[in-house]
Amino acid sequence: YSHTWYQSESTVVVVVPIRNVQREQVHVDTTDKTLNIKIEIPSSDSGYNLEVDLAYPINSSRTDFKVNTANVEIRLYKTDAIQWTSLDAQHKPNIPPVNMNRAPNVQSVPPSYPSSSKKAKDWDKLEVEIKKEEKEEKPEGDAALNQLFQQIYRDGTDEQKRAMNKSFAESGGTVLSTNWDEISKTKTECKPPDGMEWKKYDT
Repeated sequence: YSHTWYQSESTVVVVVPIRNVQREQVHVDTTDKTLNIKIEIPSSDSGYNLEVDLAYPINSSRTDFKVNTANVEIRLYKTDAIQWTSLDAQHKPNIPPVNMNRAPNVQSVPPSYPSSSKKAKDWDKLEVEIKKEEKEEKPEGDAALNQLFQQIYRDGTDEQKRAMNKSFAESGGTVLSTNWDEISKTKTECKPPDGMEWKKYDT
């Protein structure tokens, strides 16, 4: 019986094409560098024996096997995620194994772009600093007032929010009140700034 084998990133599976054997007839013994398989075959006096000096180390404590109708599969667990070039050490070619990890361990290098200055700038770091300055920068004038209104609205109760919405809408944006008891009773009149007169245009 000739055996075959195949591999994945983490395992090597040895396949012995012996049909209709029971699990108790299969004996598998491994060390980190050897594989011994003995299979009792009722129709044969000698049975099946396979001894292999493995080309690469395995985690022998995890070795297991499965008995199928058509064959016996012995699963060996690699200690390293490398592509085996041979099962046995005797036929191992004298070339370095290939790493089978799908994602290569490439060190992430932050982007750096050409600069006319002698010292290159880290643009990602510069962007973070600019955003930090923008966040810490205090608004002035109308921006500060708008921010204050937004904070009042965000932190206010439902009644205060209703009062702000109603007073602002009814007054044409000239009055903003948080007093719902007062605003709910009557329509909010328009109050233009001092020195200015409110005029309604016909459309």
